Amino acid sequence: MTDPAQSVQGLQVSRLRQIARPKASKPAAASGWTIGALAVAALAGLPIAAIIWAALAGAGPGSGETLGNLAATVLPTYIANTALLMLLAGGIAASVGTGCAWLITATRFPGRRVLGWALVLPLALPAYLAAYIYADILDFAGPVQSAIRQVTGWGAADYAFPDIRSLGGGALVLGFVLYPYVYLLARTAFATQSLTQFRAARSLGASPSRAFWRVALPGARPAIAGGLALVLMEVLADFGVAEYFAIPTFSTGIFRSWLAMGDKAAALTLAAVMLVFVIALVAWEAQTRSGRSDSRDGLAGRGTHDEPLVALSPLGKGLAFAACLTPVLIGFILPAGYLASLALTDTAQAAAGELATYMQGSLWLGLATAALCLAAALLLAFARARSASRVTASAIRLATLGYALPGALLAVGLLAPLGLLDQGITRFARDNLGWSGGLLLTGTSAVLVYALSVRFLTVAYNSVSGGLARIPPGLDAAARSLGAGPAQVLARIYAPLLAPSLAGAAALVFIDTLRELPATLILRPFNLETLATRTYRLASDERLVEAAIPALILLAAGLLPVLVLNRLGKR
Repeated sequence: MTDPAQSVQGLQVSRLRQIARPKASKPAAASGWTIGALAVAALAGLPIAAIIWAALAGAGPGSGETLGNLAATVLPTYIANTALLMLLAGGIAASVGTGCAWLITATRFPGRRVLGWALVLPLALPAYLAAYIYADILDFAGPVQSAIRQVTGWGAADYAFPDIRSLGGGALVLGFVLYPYVYLLARTAFATQSLTQFRAARSLGASPSRAFWRVALPGARPAIAGGLALVLMEVLADFGVAEYFAIPTFSTGIFRSWLAMGDKAAALTLAAVMLVFVIALVAWEAQTRSGRSDSRDGLAGRGTHDEPLVALSPLGKGLAFAACLTPVLIGFILPAGYLASLALTDTAQAAAGELATYMQGSLWLGLATAALCLAAALLLAFARARSASRVTASAIRLATLGYALPGALLAVGLLAPLGLLDQGITRFARDNLGWSGGLLLTGTSAVLVYALSVRFLTVAYNSVSGGLARIPPGLDAAARSLGAGPAQVLARIYAPLLAPSLAGAAALVFIDTLRELPATLILRPFNLETLATRTYRLASDERLVEAAIPALILLAAGLLPVLVLNRLGKR
């Protein structure tokens, strides 16, 4: 006999399937979402298309000579410095991040719980702020060398001190600020991979170090490589550190070619070469994601009072504590403490009088970018949920590539096509409408908001898409069966359930916009100054004391995404 409860449940499921299967309206809806996703992808992919077009078709007369001149002069230097900076900073980040992740997950030592989350804090400090701070600390007139001369009585010619304003100094700064990308993913990999093989290796006589190199490290290699790919993307995109330390890289070369020399062809050519690096890193990052293990019977399943995987002696516990504390000191505590001490001085307090103006510029720019990113992210997230076509998936993938585009590359890629469009519109308005003004788009805040939205759309999309995936699709069908229209479904179901994801996405985009430097420097109107650009200009003029308060605000704002990343890493 059939269970009555099962019969009722079967009728309900059948009814919901009939409601959710409106054959007449489904193709139109899917087509509409796909068209929307394609429109967003076209806008987001415009800078990439412009750079590729410039590389294939040339940026104008003499483009071939431009490439030849660059190849004979600065291009080899840009390639060598960029590659070497990526290699050194990536090596530092991979070593520090992997080592600290293994110590935190596999051993027990005093302070381990606090350091477990404190190791993520350096991500709150923008790399260009770290460069300004350490240059001020370690320069000849800084507190370190001044203390050395005072204690020893030496003069300037009596001792040699490493120059922080160098490629090696830039690699150190970037490595100790960006290592948390590797640390987070490596910590998760070590905590979730199987312990059976590691313990089997130990039972067969392998030492802890040998078992780590032969068993634990290979198991976490895909995650480590994924974190390293993110580090290399950040190093490639860096402008502030390279510019302040006078390191000729692609970002600084593009900036100087476009703004300082007014050479559009050279800037586009450099951007095209830089795009090759970006594509290689994106492909590598995608490959590492597809190669990660799904094993879950690891350290995360053990109680907090279980025996550690690797037992340490008292000396070993002290060394482990020092090894995990050092990156936190270098990457966060010392820079934050130094900024706080500068912010308390009378000079910094006096310079804070104009702070409201810069905060106002950062505030409205962040809010406008967050609003535009949320709208585009909602469209893409619903398109993914409503349409399973490959066209929609490809459009979403293209639209969310902005996270990998360096700010300088993005700015140049947008200015080239928008400049042509702007000239055409202005020419038409002048000839047909009697317009006597200048360009309508170039140099406006709208272009800057557009560029930053392309850059940070991925941040909003990941949050919104994750929130939408947690909403059961049956709620939509049930609401429609009760007579609710699309507007009611959106207002009564999706809006409340998506509110936390939308708020989180808006906050992350706002903070990223607050801290962004190269694209803002190139695209901003002359009358717009933000906290980031103000800090950059004051620090460039060796006026770090006056920049201390806006820099401290930027550092404090960066703590929110760091806490979110740390929470996700624990999950």
